[in-house]
Amino acid sequence: MTTTLSQSGIPPRAAGRPRRQRIASSRNHGGWVEMAPGVWYLTIGFVNAYAVGDPAGRWVLVDTGLPGTHGFTRAALARRWGADARPSAIVLTHGHFDHAGSARALAEAWDVPVYAGPLELPYLTGRSDYPPRDPSMGGAIAQMSRLFPTSGIDLRGRVHALPDDGTVPEMQGWRWLHTPGHTSGHVSLFRAADGVLIAGDALATLDMDAWASHVTEHRELDRPAAPFTTDWQAARRSVGRLADLAPSVIGAGHGIPLAGAGLARDLRLLAATLPVPAHGRYVARPARADESGVVWVPPPVPDPLLPRLAVAGAAAAAVLLLARAARRR
Repeated sequence: MTTTLSQSGIPPRAAGRPRRQRIASSRNHGGWVEMAPGVWYLTIGFVNAYAVGDPAGRWVLVDTGLPGTHGFTRAALARRWGADARPSAIVLTHGHFDHAGSARALAEAWDVPVYAGPLELPYLTGRSDYPPRDPSMGGAIAQMSRLFPTSGIDLRGRVHALPDDGTVPEMQGWRWLHTPGHTSGHVSLFRAADGVLIAGDALATLDMDAWASHVTEHRELDRPAAPFTTDWQAARRSVGRLADLAPSVIGAGHGIPLAGAGLARDLRLLAATLPVPAHGRYVARPARADESGVVWVPPPVPDPLLPRLAVAGAAAAAVLLLARAARRR
């Protein structure tokens, strides 16, 4: 394992306890950080993109970040590897706006193909939107999700299905795995030679439900973003499939990548105990999708925040009316 993972020392742990290697925060580092040999990550807002290969030569960009951030990504590449740094392909773990939002802009600027899981193509070719978000379970990411889109995007002419044999174009030694749950066509990428896993949103490496975690970037294995996960049983099975790989390094869509002793054990524990929300639209019944996109979603569930917003709105209106009446006296 490369020693470039740890840039900031931590106090020694007690004898006999496994020591987790610490990968530097891209946000604090100000650019691309190497998480494993030939694998770098960049935090774009609150989501990660990955460069795999040799950015001074041939490499692949995995996920592209939020809409409108293509300039940030290209500038970060230029600072690290020069103005001519460009990938040979883009691979998407899935098509949610935070992972594929800049895919078209970057693919057209570089004139490169985009690859995604076969069952993700309906959402990347304008044929289907994603199931509606479900913020009813509460928590930080659920509340933020009220402002996030669930529409698909149109990458026709650029996007292609990943090969059926599990290989990944332009990523020698890597294979893709279908890891549904967060989306029906979600994929994760694995390099068996040294156990490096790019998990996308099959899981997270921070608690996305805690407001503080989004600021402190506290590192922990946790469930995927709850308001956009539309099949919780599939999500649990997918984490179990990743745990069977016993990875030594995990980079997810959200949070600082994790590495070192105890990681495989912790992932097995997450697979066994994946915390499903206590309530929510997709908890009892998942959305259903096929190769054409979404075919059915369960009905909405009561959102506890809406009555509070109604009360707050009524109170604000009353205050405005009283103030207006007072000015007329």
